[in-house]
Amino acid sequence: MTIFNNYARYYDLLYRDKDYTAEAEFIDRLIQQQAPNTSTILELGCGTGNHALLLAKEGYSVHGVDLSAEMLEYAQERAERAEPELAARLQFSQGDLREVRLVGVGVKPAVGTASQNENLKFEAIVSLFHVISYQTTNEDLLAAFTTVKTHLKPGGIFIFDVWYGPAVLSDPPVVRIKRLEDSSIQVTRIAEPIMYPNENLVDVNYQVFIKDKNSGAIDELTETHRMRYLFRTELELLLSQLQLHIIDEREWLTARQPGFNTWGVYFIVRN
Repeated sequence: MTIFNNYARYYDLLYRDKDYTAEAEFIDRLIQQQAPNTSTILELGCGTGNHALLLAKEGYSVHGVDLSAEMLEYAQERAERAEPELAARLQFSQGDLREVRLVGVGVKPAVGTASQNENLKFEAIVSLFHVISYQTTNEDLLAAFTTVKTHLKPGGIFIFDVWYGPAVLSDPPVVRIKRLEDSSIQVTRIAEPIMYPNENLVDVNYQVFIKDKNSGAIDELTETHRMRYLFRTELELLLSQLQLHIIDEREWLTARQPGFNTWGVYFIVRN
């Protein structure tokens, strides 16, 4: 997933129309419904820290993990600009969610307590923006879920969203063009999908053009995001191998029952 290093500088601009505040409030409501005593959250695939900061504002201590060092630089800068009380509830680590293991050494007390070499445990784990759909093999998924099992307290919950298989097959992805700009750059992103129905995969081929408004220079990035669309039954099977159990699945942000037109679905899993 090192593809994200190429455009971390433009990430917040590309997704500035994403309602992070509404999403963080939605996650907070789900946590309060299913695990109301939660105070600590592990976020797997935290990106530039938007969700983490907003969840910290809700009173949680949040430890964000991301593979991209560049993304984490933005996240850390965001935390450093926050008020000291808020910054104290934020911590970030670089790591692959399939392999990362967080131990107690050097951990702020607000995040959790653990003796040396003991894995940190959290009352809730979240993985948003389809991070789990980037785990494209069964081995990848099991490795990611093993990380969850390792770091989730008994009775804790895991919330994640995915590309939902029934909707992807009923309403296949199409070419999309997105244009955005701020005071210094213009960004045009073209997304061209290729589906692999026998593997439940979609390659989203991106061309990103970034124009410097001052100089007129144009940079071009090309990259491929391979995504796996997922079904409840396969997730149940994989999660059950780790004694993790799905307790709910609904449409992202609306909480409606998912169906053939529901591309984004979240699952809540209990340890």
